Amino acid sequence: MRMTFACGVAFAALMLPGAAFAQSTGSTEADTVGSGDIVVTGAREPGVGGVDIPATAKNKQVLNQTFISHQTPGQTINDIINQLPGVSFQNNDPFGSAGGTLTIRGFDGSRISQTFDGIPLNDTGNYAIYSNQQLDPELIEQVNVNLGSTDPDSPTASASGSTVNYRTLIPTDQFGARMVGSIGDYSFFRVFGLVNTGVFTPWGTKAWFSGSSATNDVVFNNFGKINKQQYNAKIYQPIGSGKDFISVSGHYNQNRNNFFGSAPLRNDNNVYTTTVATGANAAAPTLLTGDVRTAGTGSTNRFPRSRDELPYSVGRCQIDVPQAGGVDAPATTNAPGASNNGSICGSSFDERYNPSNTANIRINSRFSLSDKLTLFVDPSYQYTKANGGGTVTGREQGRTVGANTYYGFFQSVSNSNGYYFGRDLNGDGDTLDTVTLLAPSQTITNRYGVIASLRYEFSDTQSIRVGYTLDYGRHKQTGELGFLQANGKPFDVFPVNDGILAINGGVVEKRNRFSKAILNQGFAQYIGNFFDSKLRVEASVTGKWFKRDLTNYCFSTSAGGNVDCLASASQNAAYAAANPYVVGGTTPAPTITGFAAPQNRVYKYDRILPAGGLTYEVTDAFSIFGNYSKGIQVPGTDNLYQAFYYPQNTTPANPRPETTDNFDAGIRYTTSRVTASLGPWYTRFQNRLASAYDIDTQQTIYRNLGRVDKYGIDGSISYRPIRELLFYAYGSYLKSEIKTNVEIGRCPQTLTAANTTNNCTVAGAPILAQTAGKRESGAPVYTFGGRVQATLGPLELGVQAKRTGRRYLNDQNLPQFACAGPNGNLNLVNNVCPTVDNVPATYTGQRGIQYQTYGAYAPGYTTVDFDARLALDWVGIGGNNKTYLQLNVVNAFNKFYVGGFTGGQTVNVNNSIPFVQIGSPRAFILSVNTAF
Repeated sequence: MRMTFACGVAFAALMLPGAAFAQSTGSTEADTVGSGDIVVTGAREPGVGGVDIPATAKNKQVLNQTFISHQTPGQTINDIINQLPGVSFQNNDPFGSAGGTLTIRGFDGSRISQTFDGIPLNDTGNYAIYSNQQLDPELIEQVNVNLGSTDPDSPTASASGSTVNYRTLIPTDQFGARMVGSIGDYSFFRVFGLVNTGVFTPWGTKAWFSGSSATNDVVFNNFGKINKQQYNAKIYQPIGSGKDFISVSGHYNQNRNNFFGSAPLRNDNNVYTTTVATGANAAAPTLLTGDVRTAGTGSTNRFPRSRDELPYSVGRCQIDVPQAGGVDAPATTNAPGASNNGSICGSSFDERYNPSNTANIRINSRFSLSDKLTLFVDPSYQYTKANGGGTVTGREQGRTVGANTYYGFFQSVSNSNGYYFGRDLNGDGDTLDTVTLLAPSQTITNRYGVIASLRYEFSDTQSIRVGYTLDYGRHKQTGELGFLQANGKPFDVFPVNDGILAINGGVVEKRNRFSKAILNQGFAQYIGNFFDSKLRVEASVTGKWFKRDLTNYCFSTSAGGNVDCLASASQNAAYAAANPYVVGGTTPAPTITGFAAPQNRVYKYDRILPAGGLTYEVTDAFSIFGNYSKGIQVPGTDNLYQAFYYPQNTTPANPRPETTDNFDAGIRYTTSRVTASLGPWYTRFQNRLASAYDIDTQQTIYRNLGRVDKYGIDGSISYRPIRELLFYAYGSYLKSEIKTNVEIGRCPQTLTAANTTNNCTVAGAPILAQTAGKRESGAPVYTFGGRVQATLGPLELGVQAKRTGRRYLNDQNLPQFACAGPNGNLNLVNNVCPTVDNVPATYTGQRGIQYQTYGAYAPGYTTVDFDARLALDWVGIGGNNKTYLQLNVVNAFNKFYVGGFTGGQTVNVNNSIPFVQIGSPRAFILSVNTAF
């Protein structure tokens, strides 16, 4: 079949390597294998209005530079794809440099593979996606989203569902340059520059170089700053006169950000305590109303109720001057009404930093070995240095256990931060004091990868591709401490550069572990086109052999991930003897006393993943498609290191991988004026892992939800009735169902009058959360939106809106509760608040009162954005619409809403209130673009 396309932009997108709809060079070209000859008939952009729906067996949605360029300059690409069906993204600010929360069809960021010119961007440890570290949008040729599957060579151990792939621009043949300058609310200022060298050698070599810098104030308080700079380059060398090429690209990104806007999701007005009600047959206590909760990010604050309560203030403070011979303690902030009033100086959430340095080198290449045999090789190297976290109290003394004094971090110490140095920290000459220190979680990663494949074409319509993928990550996770200035700010946001030593010369740190994440992957893919290319069949099988080589240099002291890290390994033997590790119980449910010593473990996860699909072209415009794929996510580092507490031959020590069976089907309609798609989908999870992160303890709790079924429907349509007018609409509905009740704990092995509750009357019995039949938390029930764009001479006007449905806060879909006692929060007993209704009359402990802190879900919300672009050709500035003014108004009606959270919380009675982002506010951004 002959296929008719356009010259100009469309011709370049089709013909240049790297300009199609997949991630690696090999997968990119595989999408168009057997599609027939290309005939140039006239100028036409790919897709309609920058929205494209490629004719593949997978459900893919594509946005190209036509669409991307109308969004806010510098915006993270993860916010831009929020205008696609199935995608939900909550940006932390209007500008894209502060992070955000991404889900696709309910898959959270750890289950989405994000790639950049084919290289994986997910964290090698916890698979997180960092939206503030993405490529400058001006450099992105197109971004495509696989809504429910991956490519066979996808270098991921985590993508049990969707993928996001974007590819950079190809250098132009002619010399040229582009400059974009932007200013906006919250002191936003950004400059971006791009230079294309044009062809500068007899062999056709060409390149581009770019740089950008963006700064702004954080949007919710009077303290924080955001500073981002990025540099990119690409050299492109064609080989011969055909499609062969080799390109070498480099990227460096630096972020220096304050945290902000993550507030406890509670709307109760006051701090509550109760009267004492202890002992057998005690009457119910009385609830006592205490201090009023104000909006802010502290643990005693509440979530704002409207924009009227924003911004909140962050008070400034001064660390006490040390006094020799006295017992100095950390100073507190005295700023009534401020979010951090009463907190230790420099310790509030908004005073924390989240710095990162990331870099990569990428090679993409294509070599024709014969008329029928083609080799693709994409090697890469990545480097990451990043941290995040708050402050702790360091002690100038040592920790004495028996006859020995130890130095280091001791999380097993009750009611204590547990940082013991044994030396003077504040320079006053004594060792009597406690001192506030910076204590982020530090990560340094070196990552090597290659995606190689060999394609053989049996004919113009039949091909097979085989390949190998390597992803090798060396992941060092530490927790060095740093000093603070007198105003509570750090001297160095990277304490790893010069960690504080204990008296014995060892580094005091809250974690110390080294991991190797090694993925070896092989695949084979067949693509066949039949019946004059009306029917396209794709089938593949991928073998993944994944190994995690993990070394924990600290003692594991609890199943929740607590550790004791001695500053010097020379003290490990004595500490192990003082805390002997004893195992009881059974293999499925062991009981542990003592601490697990530092050790190395190797986990291996191997899986064969089949995939297949087809498309059938009913008419030139109308087609149908269907696809099946199997996915896997192996447990991340945090989950596996928590398992170190148990002997390696027991069930809890061996978390199982999560697997998915993904089914997609649908119809497509594509003409020069309309591109549309509609289709249902279904995903079945096995061993669905849920995780909830505690912002204060910086720990993640994992639970296995067992089997979860998810299904829904996605649709989109882009329509341009005339050249000057564009209509775009999309929508999705999502239903998920947890099939079983989830175990969240076990009753004590020995029941007494002090620990027997009405839900625990049998020793050792499982404690179940009522999750069967409920939705997963964190994902919107539905989303829909659209865009209208009109051209009036030199003026282009656009408006886009999106509605995001409700998101449940826990997997039981129940309101959130806390438990009050005489001293504030009362500890739960067997995962329940020990109210008079939850304990027998013989219970001897303190009774509590359970009260609601928030509803079952975050309400749905609608945001609206406006953009306007005025070309300056009419006043004699520039030409070909390359010089223009652009105005973007983000969240134009300043809608207040609950921002990003990932879900994963199973319990609904919990004194650890979840912290979630406040929804991004309205912002005006004015930009000037000039190019030649």
